[in-house]
Amino acid sequence: MSVEFIGFIANSNASETIVRQGPVLDPNYIETVAKAHELGGFDRALLAFHSTTPDSLQVAQHVLAITRKLKVMIAQRPGFTAPTVLARQLATLDQLYDGRVSLHVITGGNATELRQDGNTLDDKDERYARTSEFLDIVGLEWTSEKPFTYKGRYYQVENGFSQVKPRQAGGIYTFVGGGSDAAIEVSGKHADTFALWGESYAQVREVTARVRAAAAKHGRPSPRFSLSVRPILADTEEKAWKKAEGILERATALQDQTGYRRPNHATEGAKRLLAAADQGARIDKRLWTEIAKLTGANSNTTALVGTPEQVAEVFADYYDLGVSHFLIRGFDPLPDAIDYGRELIPLTRKLIAERPAARGEAAE
Repeated sequence: MSVEFIGFIANSNASETIVRQGPVLDPNYIETVAKAHELGGFDRALLAFHSTTPDSLQVAQHVLAITRKLKVMIAQRPGFTAPTVLARQLATLDQLYDGRVSLHVITGGNATELRQDGNTLDDKDERYARTSEFLDIVGLEWTSEKPFTYKGRYYQVENGFSQVKPRQAGGIYTFVGGGSDAAIEVSGKHADTFALWGESYAQVREVTARVRAAAAKHGRPSPRFSLSVRPILADTEEKAWKKAEGILERATALQDQTGYRRPNHATEGAKRLLAAADQGARIDKRLWTEIAKLTGANSNTTALVGTPEQVAEVFADYYDLGVSHFLIRGFDPLPDAIDYGRELIPLTRKLIAERPAARGEAAE
């Protein structure tokens, strides 16, 4: 099972510890971070979606245009663009940029935010049912060689057809995330990779088992699994933990200015991170939960703290649990991405590549 590293390209320089100074959409920053990811050995980078931020599809196109190998993972929410239209938009990009496009489907757990885009389905299970229909139609647009008709509860399509198909015969690679039972069900039916936040070993075992069971129910092989986490690195473990404490102090002091505060509504994924935080500040070997606790886990906010070698060892542990994709971003995004490429990514790839050989020798 190959391992993949996914980065994160924000629209401007901001985080839980950095107050944005420039424009909301900063092309120079986007270009610099994209090139740092490509040079650092990342396989792809996530372009996030929110009801008030710049359009991820167009930002992704810009990233594709100024890079040569880096793939993009474009976050989109079903319900706001017709599935036939989005399927053709993504297939067109995929053809223009050598098959470097993937889709990240986020149904959305905060009904208040979703209403900013005109959502009318407040029931989360209904939104996931809509997502399933959405992905049914997207898949048909990508793969059907003749016009198709689809009659669902949320979407009806008559004689739908796309002349442009993705580079991959089976369609564009699709990530699906979510923490609810409905999310697990949709992922089992549609996901190529199921996206988890940075959870404990026990939580990862439990969720991956549920996703595998859902996939089997639909007669599909298990999706692969992605883990999103925030590595905090230093050349000694003591320095790394001191760095983590400094990040917490700065994030606490800047909450009013950065806007990273506890939301009024916690998604299922956030609840899982907060449940891990309730177990303590440090879980398993080096999973650190303090930023999740501070912010209400409003995004992927758990961290792995240690030297590059120590964090690579934890990634190898997650790999043994079935995780093959690691979505990593730092609290100081650009310098951290460069640091990850310098040591963490190559160390992890080497460690995981050596694992099967070592096991084979032990078995003999």
